[in-house]
Amino acid sequence: QVQLVESGGGLVQAGDSLRISCAASGGSLSTYGMAWFRQAPGKEREFVVAISCCGGGTVYPDSVKGRFTIFRNDAKNAVTLTMNSLNPEDTAVYYCAARSTGWSTTKKSDYDYWGQGTQVTVSA
Repeated sequence: QVQLVESGGGLVQAGDSLRISCAASGGSLSTYGMAWFRQAPGKEREFVVAISCCGGGTVYPDSVKGRFTIFRNDAKNAVTLTMNSLNPEDTAVYYCAARSTGWSTTKKSDYDYWGQGTQVTVSA
């Protein structure tokens, strides 16, 4: 059973950058599709970015395209999310998710494993 642990969240100011990480144990992520989702208070959990295994591509929604970058390090069994030009609308709990089928999707129901989340707060 894969376990995911996020880290690196915190309080930053608008315009700042932040990198959050997701470390996995209990299995190799090299064949998993990986994604980040986020959930703001009172809102549904929404898709942030996904990356497929095995040299597959990435998917970003317009809301973060050009600002956020996902990177997977299969050798370290980890995934990072670098977030630039943060704004208060990016404030949320960010969740790492893994899908045992290697191709990633944008649907949270497609993911098999979830971390506990890390809080990112962006002040104006």
